[in-house]
Amino acid sequence: MQAIQSVAIFVKIHDPRCLGIARDLISWLEERGCTPLAEGELARQLGYPTTLSEEEIREQAELVVVLGGDGTLISVARLFCGKDVPIVGVNMGSLGFLTEITVEELYTRLEKCLEGNPRVSDRMMLEVTLHRDGQEIEKCHVLNDMVINKGALARIVDLETKVNRHFLTTYKADGLIVSTPTGSTGYSLSAGGPIIHPLMSCIVITPICPHTLTNRPIVVTDESVISITVTSSFDEKVYLTLDGQVGFELYEGDSVEVRKALKTTALVMSRSRDYFEILRTKLKWGER
Repeated sequence: MQAIQSVAIFVKIHDPRCLGIARDLISWLEERGCTPLAEGELARQLGYPTTLSEEEIREQAELVVVLGGDGTLISVARLFCGKDVPIVGVNMGSLGFLTEITVEELYTRLEKCLEGNPRVSDRMMLEVTLHRDGQEIEKCHVLNDMVINKGALARIVDLETKVNRHFLTTYKADGLIVSTPTGSTGYSLSAGGPIIHPLMSCIVITPICPHTLTNRPIVVTDESVISITVTSSFDEKVYLTLDGQVGFELYEGDSVEVRKALKTTALVMSRSRDYFEILRTKLKWGER
């Protein structure tokens, strides 16, 4: 891999600490002959003269630095889906499952990245397609999960689910989560789903508060195509939510198809800790 020249910077824009580190990072990159790429709001906040659109940054960046939490990184991962650009996730608070690099080790890791030698973890993504009346309405990619859930006052939703066109079941539940291994430690975990090592290739289907207690989470192969159709009539709204950040209202008869995406997200890994240490820390394993 050639030495990196253009580095995109994304931050949790309302966090003053993130803005301060971004300002220092821009100076650090310029001292090394690199071109920092800052999107509009960040550039305005820092008084940086060059303002670029997200699409311009997507086309030019050879490396991405995200200052914030897992949510900020997830939105950036969707933006760069298909670009094969390494992402350095720097956690500004408690240790994250995705933003595992600390501020203290940021510049050490960046030195290796700029030399063209980043240590990356390739994370599987999902392609989610919404069909309505036989037409494709939306197609998006997610790093964590897609969720179908009911409104606060809605009755239980009926979700007819097939895997590779084979009928699995009709979930009568508050909703349904389909997640990647990376997303298995997110909403799926809180709904009773299993923890899957992030480098595995599989898909997790987890019902949310199922009416039938024997409806348990199921893990299927990464070659599976999952089709979920809203079959119940309801008065309240039902939504499709992607990575907890993008949402669409669903109607009776709508179908959501989920499959493994062709592209992955390359996350730059910390050299000071491994995945199991992150699990122990985040989930407080071994503590009394």
